[in-house]
Amino acid sequence: MSIEKEKNWTSPTDVDKENSCTLILHNDDYHTFDYVITSLIEICELDSIQATQCTYLIHYKGKCDVKRGSKNFLLPMRRALASRDLKAIIK
Repeated sequence: MSIEKEKNWTSPTDVDKENSCTLILHNDDYHTFDYVITSLIEICELDSIQATQCTYLIHYKGKCDVKRGSKNFLLPMRRALASRDLKAIIK
């Protein structure tokens, strides 16, 4: 006899990759580090360490994946970042 336990949680491998999108923020050489960090904290709800790390990656690499989720989840964040003149895309 085989007893299967019901799974009540979702592991990262269970997420449908087709519905998973990434919010990418690009460097613009215009805004200050503090402005970008504050925007990431307020809009994307990153903590200060995450926001600072993302800002450095954006500065040195040209872009950074700042958030993952469904397109409907990320779209308001992209619009809010765009309203602050930051270049963000969903991919």
